Amino acid sequence: MERNIIIRHNGEEITASIHYPAREKGTSGRCKDRVPLAVICHGFVGSRIGVDRIFVKAARELAADGYMVIRFDYVGCGESSGNYGSEDMESMIAQTRAVLDYGISSADVDPQRITLIGHSLGGAVALLTGVRDRRIKNLVLWAAVGYPFNDIVKIVGREAYDRAVTSGSADFAGYSFTPVYFNSLAAFQPFQEAGKFSGDVLVIHGTSDDVIPVDYAFLYQKLFWTRPEGRCDKEVIFQADHTFSSGPAQAQVLKRTKDWMNQQEHIQEEWQNWMI
Repeated sequence: MERNIIIRHNGEEITASIHYPAREKGTSGRCKDRVPLAVICHGFVGSRIGVDRIFVKAARELAADGYMVIRFDYVGCGESSGNYGSEDMESMIAQTRAVLDYGISSADVDPQRITLIGHSLGGAVALLTGVRDRRIKNLVLWAAVGYPFNDIVKIVGREAYDRAVTSGSADFAGYSFTPVYFNSLAAFQPFQEAGKFSGDVLVIHGTSDDVIPVDYAFLYQKLFWTRPEGRCDKEVIFQADHTFSSGPAQAQVLKRTKDWMNQQEHIQEEWQNWMI
């Protein structure tokens, strides 16, 4: 079952879709009546649908495997209210936490089994949120941004950034971007903060990504490996572009994500049984 909801945050309305888990799949152990939660964070000027409906497909496949999944539109994107280009990274982190609050408030959700899935800039936001919110146990990063300012300015063009700085706003793809937005990107360094996340991570990237270099996946994994706790797995998909838009690439990213998350569930279940 799926339904659309509105989550109110700082005077704005965040539009979200909830996918409820298939009831026939249960887990053993002390949390058998509760389900894991996954929240999907879309990328720059994206939406909760995703290119080629990848977020819809991911949510439905995970729900069929017993997860509650929430995919949402950041303020100013998709069907949410507000102006995306007037927000900042702190706001996106706060919005992600507000969606988490909503999901965890459900009586069916196990607060010890929370995963954030983030694509592109949403991957950076997911990581930054995970560092600040200990409720997040796992991260799945799809083609994640590593240097928010440089990566996004490369997408919009240096001219648009300069115009925003000199005139107070600049248009890109129908969105009006302010200096506040760009300045906030420069204030956050996901690569530097990666070591602060203590949970497990799956990094996925395509070799034909011409927006965010596949090298980022290797650097992220190296940084996650230096932590005293938490593991990191990596999947590099041959010839996949930034949005995994070919049929085989999309199928591979969805399967790898689902298999990895189910593996995490199995590990958690064994640990709970051992504790009992």
